[in-house]
Amino acid sequence: MIIHAVENGDTLWKIAQRYGADINQIILLNQLNNPDVVVIGQALVIPEPNKEYVVQPGDNLWNIANRYGVRVQDLAEKNNIANPALIFVGQMLLLPFTNYTVQAGDSLWKIANQFGVSVSEIAEANGIENPSLISVGMTLAIPSPLRPVKEINAYITRTNAEGAREVNTLGSHFTYLSPFTRTIQTDGNLTDLDDAAVLQAAAAQNISPLLVVTNFVGGSFDSDLAATFLRNPGIQDTFIENLLEQMRAKGYSGVNFDFEYVYPEDKENYNAFLRKVVGRLRPEGFSVSTALAPKVREDQQGLLYEAHDYEAHGDIVDFVVLMTYEWGWSGGRPWAIAPINKVREVLDYAVTVIPRDKILMGMPLYGREWEIPWVQGTYARTVNPQEAIQLAAKYGVPIQYNEEYQSPFFRYTDESGQEHEVWFEDARSVQAKYDTLEEYGLRGASYWVLGSPFPQNWPVLQRNFKVKKM
Repeated sequence: MIIHAVENGDTLWKIAQRYGADINQIILLNQLNNPDVVVIGQALVIPEPNKEYVVQPGDNLWNIANRYGVRVQDLAEKNNIANPALIFVGQMLLLPFTNYTVQAGDSLWKIANQFGVSVSEIAEANGIENPSLISVGMTLAIPSPLRPVKEINAYITRTNAEGAREVNTLGSHFTYLSPFTRTIQTDGNLTDLDDAAVLQAAAAQNISPLLVVTNFVGGSFDSDLAATFLRNPGIQDTFIENLLEQMRAKGYSGVNFDFEYVYPEDKENYNAFLRKVVGRLRPEGFSVSTALAPKVREDQQGLLYEAHDYEAHGDIVDFVVLMTYEWGWSGGRPWAIAPINKVREVLDYAVTVIPRDKILMGMPLYGREWEIPWVQGTYARTVNPQEAIQLAAKYGVPIQYNEEYQSPFFRYTDESGQEHEVWFEDARSVQAKYDTLEEYGLRGASYWVLGSPFPQNWPVLQRNFKVKKM
């Protein structure tokens, strides 16, 4: 998979010719509504011939495997496909092997070095007992390089049939699915969520569902509700039993606590509650995780941060989700949603107090559009990456890329003369985040939130990591 930023004079046909790629596969992989229009600065993902294949209408896994001379089960395993009968148009498949014809002067060591695999891997794949005995004209099956294994979580707010379709389509990319949300109540109960459709889809895709519990009421996080809950051990005991009942009944594998805007004086109460709930759930085989605000130091001021004790959570729970996004928030100035320099500042602190193998780095799947000049009290509109590109195409403006933030953006003027500024994510920006995740040696990543079309993200994820399935 290659990331190509459209240049002046590019057409889709020229781009396909440059990389020897199939133009129809590029169109499907990027979900291009109008292939005749590409925007200068737009990032496209290009499937590499004989290494990747994009599912076309009428395909099934058997005919794809037969075309490339590989076994269906190898193709399914390589791509985390739980049901070989279920593949989707536009889905990129990594081929488990590439065929190579031995040339004069070749050695197995030279070929292995060329493809980034080991001599023993090639020898094993081809039944070669003596690696020095290969001959010109011999066809070798070169196994695709191994990828680091990471865990991927995805929050989802649409739990209806539409959400289930998205989970089925993208499910090979997720370790966990976190339907948002159930809310704590002052009597120890928790609100219900009609999650049957997405849980069924998660099960079909071998995804471990996490039950999300928050203090989210009426569109915002309620500090007083969190205080009432965290200051009353009796309410907590009742809640834990109700939680266990819900998790067992619905087949959840773990719980994710996302308590936000907790009063600073409840920091230790929150820690104590987590110790209690872990002590009750872990022996039952359930995981416990938390979502944490993006702090850069322990004593960071502000209601969002002060009660989130990084070191304590890192010690108590199984893993944490760092919410490394929302710098460019809807009520603030135009800015990248997750500027990589700010993400790295959070990670620089986090890894000093939380084990790296307990950290999922938050990643946004959305962007925002502001009216400029920005006025205090105005709010940005949330846009998805596909919508952002369509806006740039509509108004004929190039997409720029901020190297410091590793994020694309553009400005345009609408029909009324109003200026706008748009920041969003593209293949380059998520590649920068995956590079960061690997550099810091983290457990994996967590997306906020499904329901925002971003087709370029999935092949980029796929080329970087093998997603762990439980």
